[in-house]
Amino acid sequence: MRKVWKEVQGWGISIIIGFVLSILIGVFVIQPYKVDGHSMEPTLKDKQRIYAWKIKHTLYKLPNYGDIVIVDSRVDRSRTFMDDLLEHPIINLISGKSDDEIFYVKRVIGLPGDRVEVRDGHVYRNGEQLTEPYIKEQMNHGPAQSWEVPQGSIFVMGDNRNNSNDSRSIGPVPLDHVMGIDF
Repeated sequence: MRKVWKEVQGWGISIIIGFVLSILIGVFVIQPYKVDGHSMEPTLKDKQRIYAWKIKHTLYKLPNYGDIVIVDSRVDRSRTFMDDLLEHPIINLISGKSDDEIFYVKRVIGLPGDRVEVRDGHVYRNGEQLTEPYIKEQMNHGPAQSWEVPQGSIFVMGDNRNNSNDSRSIGPVPLDHVMGIDF
């Protein structure tokens, strides 16, 4: 009986260590996400799995222009460490909930201090029109819009500009809402 108990203890400890390591890796290093929708076509497809490198998120570092990032779209609220823990895939699996609808996969267009403008179906950063070979099609013409990207935030847009909910509607994204960078 002792032999069985020691075996159970060994497995139990291994499972607990594995669970804790999985949570730590998912919160601080790398985490899988699923593309939900068509806003990043043609670069990424609906339901495609991507992996986010979270070191910059962990260290509150700026992504680069053109990086594909995963952002928490709830920019009107502050994020906490508990959000990172509770949104981990294993916790979601245990709780039976999904956070797919709050995470957006987008491309970085503007960094702090930039002025981003959309006019005549084109995007301008600090007065210069961007060359964007990755977009699906030219944007539909609408009223000209302009944003100043505040310190501690970034401006993101989907590659399928005519079918994307992004910073044009939710506003600049605070750095602590950048969950990770696709690699």
